[in-house]
Amino acid sequence: MNTRLFAPTIVIVMLSLGLSLTVADFRRAASMPRPICAALLCQTVLLPSACFAITQAFALPPDLAVGLMLMSACPGGAMANVFSHLAEGDLALNLTLTAINGLLSVVSLPLILGVSIFLLIGDTHTVPLQYAKVLETFALVLLPVTAGMLLRHRFPLEARRLQRPAKLLAGCFVLGVGILAAVTGWTTLAAHFAALGEAVLSLGGISLVIGYAVPRLMRLEPRQSIAISLEIGLHNGALAIAIASNPHLLGNAEMAVPAALYGILMPFVAATFVVLVNGRR
Repeated sequence: MNTRLFAPTIVIVMLSLGLSLTVADFRRAASMPRPICAALLCQTVLLPSACFAITQAFALPPDLAVGLMLMSACPGGAMANVFSHLAEGDLALNLTLTAINGLLSVVSLPLILGVSIFLLIGDTHTVPLQYAKVLETFALVLLPVTAGMLLRHRFPLEARRLQRPAKLLAGCFVLGVGILAAVTGWTTLAAHFAALGEAVLSLGGISLVIGYAVPRLMRLEPRQSIAISLEIGLHNGALAIAIASNPHLLGNAEMAVPAALYGILMPFVAATFVVLVNGRR
């Protein structure tokens, strides 16, 4: 798939998200440490543990198993914010978690990946910190959102009128990217689905369930639980592919396959989750 399409799509969609946010939303999210603690618990402890169990349950080859662990260790991507927007989750909490998880991943991602490689392959290969990728993610997510918020602050009536059509447009972009990924990635999907497809779907489903169930057990409100679930369930596949494919990092194309397959399948899993959650509400 032509990855040059991702950046402009993310910018357009994130701009639409900014139209629905105010500074007061962020103040409210920052004043609630319990949702942030719940998300960090899921992201750094429960999800990697569940992913390792999945690699063993499906007896994945070592390189594919490491690739799946790499996927689970990556922070949430921009699509988490998009789907939270569509599911009427707490967007301010989503963006706060995106920033926190992005910073935390500078340490947690190399650590989780290093342990995974040691346990699954027996190698002590390490991955250097990804400052550039983290900054790139921040720019793609935060700058368009900030522009949307400024538009809402400067032209509040017009911004409110644009919220619904902008939300529909965001959904169309997400659907289009998902279909395009499925079509252009069909060869990868067909070649690796037998060994990896069920494992990737299991990771996606379990991620969403963990991210929703743990906050609900902590008696957080549904909108916060939805935000945390999608932040935990939708990871930055581009970052995982970059780490696996870069010859200066892992330099292993097979380790990038789980992230590629994840990128094809997960938007449809997340869309199903959004429909079920909205139907229940």
